[in-house]
Amino acid sequence: MTPLYKTGAALAATISLALAGTPETCANPKTSCSGSSTNTCCFNTPGGLFQQVQFWDTDPVTGPDTSWTIHGLWPNNCDGSYSESCDSSRAYTDITSLLKAAGKTSVLDYMDSYWLSDDEGNEAFWDHEWATHGTCISTLDPSCYSDYTTGEEAVDFFTRVVALFKTLPTYTWLKDAGITPSDSKTYSLSDMNSALESAFGAPVVLLCQDTDVVYEIYYGFHVKGNVQNGTFEPTTSTGSSSNCPDEVQYPPK
Repeated sequence: MTPLYKTGAALAATISLALAGTPETCANPKTSCSGSSTNTCCFNTPGGLFQQVQFWDTDPVTGPDTSWTIHGLWPNNCDGSYSESCDSSRAYTDITSLLKAAGKTSVLDYMDSYWLSDDEGNEAFWDHEWATHGTCISTLDPSCYSDYTTGEEAVDFFTRVVALFKTLPTYTWLKDAGITPSDSKTYSLSDMNSALESAFGAPVVLLCQDTDVVYEIYYGFHVKGNVQNGTFEPTTSTGSSSNCPDEVQYPPK
């Protein structure tokens, strides 16, 4: 089922009542990237290795000075390659209205604090992340819902990304290991990796800008079942590697 493309007030009106659709129930679900399945509503494919990506923005500063912020959730094809912008008919351009109409104001409020762009409006950033990455998640396809209502898969996407981000307190994990933002210190990349891997349960990928300034992190997951209510299992981000040197800067916001 392919929904009509709607934006803004028209889209909000479409789901002004409580969302009626429900995703498929997945009995004995398989873990993504483990073989194959014809049931793409319960087995994420081809994008089965999910990367939850976070920013540490210092120039310009975005978000609280004691937290990293959300970049997105990207379905990696289990080998480092990506599919992008998979369904232009669902490239919704008013995520704010979708979330409000679905009664997800708490999710929206959280996004306004922790899912921020450093070079465009937040709404444009969210629209981009959904259209580029969210539309490529097989278990979020409209055909995976009973009584589907236009846009509810995007609501599920943003709700799940926010919930996942809350389980990944990068700033706190580093602080607990004695690694805090500093204008004068440098840190061993291996020490940062070790602290985060120990807390997360799998290797992470830290990225740098300006050669040695840490500014981004990839957390990898396989998903058992669908994205909406499946189990995210920490794993190595296959196909991704750090560009940071052995000693890095972690400046304060």
